[in-house]
Amino acid sequence: MKAEDVRALSPDQLADELLKLKKEQFNLRFQKATGQLENTARSKQIRRDIARIKTVQTDKRTGSPVQKAK
Repeated sequence: MKAEDVRALSPDQLADELLKLKKEQFNLRFQKATGQLENTARSKQIRRDIARIKTVQTDKRTGSPVQKAK
């Protein structure tokens, strides 16, 4: 998920997406523990998406300006 896509979402949509990603992260942890995890890179990707959503939520809550990467 790109940062531009995350910034376009409303606060309610961000909360829903965060909940969905946390559930997926939980399921991946169980798959790893039972040896059924096939795509190990997905864990890292989900972790980063969660951080990206939390950052945008904080930016929207505080009203700080959005900084774009160069």
